[in-house]
Amino acid sequence: MSEKKRILFINPVGHNSWDQFILDYLNSAKEEDTEVEVVSLKRGPHHLEYHYYEALVSWDLLNLIKKAEKEGYDAAVIGCFYDPFLREAREICSKMVVTAPAESSLHIASVLGDSFSIIVGRRKWIPAMRRNVLQYGHGKKLASFRSLDLGVLEFHADEKFTENRLKEEAKKAVKEDGAEVIVLGCTVQFGFYRKLQESLGVPVIDVVLAPFKHAEFLVSLRNRFGWYTSKIGGYETPSVREIKEWALEEQYGMRGLWED
Repeated sequence: MSEKKRILFINPVGHNSWDQFILDYLNSAKEEDTEVEVVSLKRGPHHLEYHYYEALVSWDLLNLIKKAEKEGYDAAVIGCFYDPFLREAREICSKMVVTAPAESSLHIASVLGDSFSIIVGRRKWIPAMRRNVLQYGHGKKLASFRSLDLGVLEFHADEKFTENRLKEEAKKAVKEDGAEVIVLGCTVQFGFYRKLQESLGVPVIDVVLAPFKHAEFLVSLRNRFGWYTSKIGGYETPSVREIKEWALEEQYGMRGLWED
């Protein structure tokens, strides 16, 4: 009998409008032995299109991830395609898996085709996303970015319009830019991949499903083979002694998170 996997999907925004939709979505895709919970933050901006907004959620997001590990979750998924604070989250966790949409999706896309294009909402997003593509080592496979000229909060306001815009830009990416795989560059583009895939005839990566399935896979690897995030270099965990001596728990309202 396979071991249960508990996965926490975090919408790192200060509202819960998408939580139930994403929970139903993930439940339809999960393995039989997976339990999934979807949460959002108790405060904060309603999207992370600006670096300032991203910085504002850091404290709550990282504390939530550390708390999830203490509560026995096997994995946490940071639900934003910017992959905010992914490195920091892996640094503070011991053996809990942490994934995020861009890293997971780009790894999958790089296996499924020789090139990929990312469909973003606005041009504003492209510089940060390009930096992630390069950092993750996939720069040579990036065919293009294509922009819908839509903000995060607009994707599901008129789904037919969004679907048509996605088709327009994805077709251009395939025919004009040479993309063999399409990556939907925002978690709030969830639910559109299947019709696009049927229309285009190429893989279309849904960036809610990709990090979730990646998390399931990595938990299985950890449980069966003992493969988890190395702690001897870049992801070395901060010193609990320093955190205690400097009274960081008290200063930043995270009492109990760093108990031995």
